[in-house]
Order: sequence, then structure tokens, then C-alpha cells
Amino acid sequence: MDTMVSKSSLLGAAGEHYVMCQLLRRGFIAALAPAGVPNADIIVSDDLGHRLSAIQVKSRVAKGSDGGWHMKAKHEEIVSPSLFYVFVDFGAPEAHEAPSCWVVPSTVVADVIKRSHAAWLAAPGKSGQAHQDGVLRRFLPDYDRKGLAIGCGLGWLDPYREAWDELNRTN
Repeated sequence: MDTMVSKSSLLGAAGEHYVMCQLLRRGFIAALAPAGVPNADIIVSDDLGHRLSAIQVKSRVAKGSDGGWHMKAKHEEIVSPSLFYVFVDFGAPEAHEAPSCWVVPSTVVADVIKRSHAAWLAAPGKSGQAHQDGVLRRFLPDYDRKGLAIGCGLGWLDPYREAWDELNRTN
């Protein structure tokens, strides 16, 4: 019997624990959501319980050329003022640098994923053929680089980098 844990599962767990560490360091009360919760990896509150947020963590390493994170069609519809995504970039394994995080409201993520996918579907493929719709999506730091002019070129994510205070803007 093969008991090896997949590298993507370990990367996901590393991202969740890294985000938990960052939240606790900043005085948030944070706990991992129970296994199987569909849209939240971490539940967050302030010390008085006045603000309650859910976080979905997306982790990546420096692999591939677009610098993005995998998403799905369902992320186009998951919107709540108290739901945030934290996109974690662990960089290259040999770099030994601290990970970078972007704290992005779910409304922004859903909008960008929806608009970028629609632009991708409307654009011709490499050989001029129509793109086939599917469930996979990409959340990118530079959509212009992929020829998807949706107003989210290089630098559009900068306001969300290490923006942990976004979590104080809920409710």
C-alpha cells in the first residue's frame, strides 16, 4: 500500500500553516477549519469575536511561467464580504526566501476570474481555433502577459501584498 502524501497536499498544508502563523503573529484568533469545509481553510476572528472571516488559502511554488494559482469555475461564484483568499507564493525551493502573501477579498477574486476566463474564451487559440470551456481557471499577477487585457496587468495585485488589514474591513 502506498502511503506517500502528494506534494500538492503538503504544499497546501504548508500554505495553511504559514497563513495561520502570520494571522496569529498579528493578533488575530485563527483556527484551521474542519476537514471537508468546502470554501474555507481557516476561520479568523478578532480577540473580541466582533469580526469573523473565512480564508481560503492557495499555495504555489515557482513552477510554470505565468506565476499564477490554480482556481476552478466555482470560484467565479463564491462571493462574501467575509471571505478572503490568501495567495501564498513559496518561490523557488532553493531560494530560501520568506514566502509572499496576497490577501484578496472574494469579490475581487470572483470578478477577475470571471472576466479573465471570458476573455480567454473569446480569444482564439494558438492555431486560431476556439478555446474549449472547462472548470480550470488561473489567478494571475499579470493577465496582460497572457494577452488578456482585462485591466489587471503587471502590478494590479500589489495593493493586496501582505495586506493583512484587509481582514479588518469585514462586516
